[in-house]
Amino acid sequence: MQKDEIIKKCEALSDWNYDEKRNGIVKTFSFKGYNKTISFVNSVAWIANSQNHHPDLKVTFNTCEVFYTTHDAGGVGEKDFECAKRIENLFK
Repeated sequence: MQKDEIIKKCEALSDWNYDEKRNGIVKTFSFKGYNKTISFVNSVAWIANSQNHHPDLKVTFNTCEVFYTTHDAGGVGEKDFECAKRIENLFK
């Protein structure tokens, strides 16, 4: 997927960005406390397993950074955006 297309698709999502250095899409989610953060992490894990597409997660007390890339594609692919949309749907 080309950089321009990746950026355009990120703009259609809420606060997802293209990380050119790591060649993937990323978003940091913030929560009010550890339990809510871990509940989110567990939900992301469920989505990842159901889609067989697993993000890198960086978890702190009240944040979780979600980073998607498709190693087989050598960068960002459609599956990354599909999973990002599913994660966004957790908040609707």
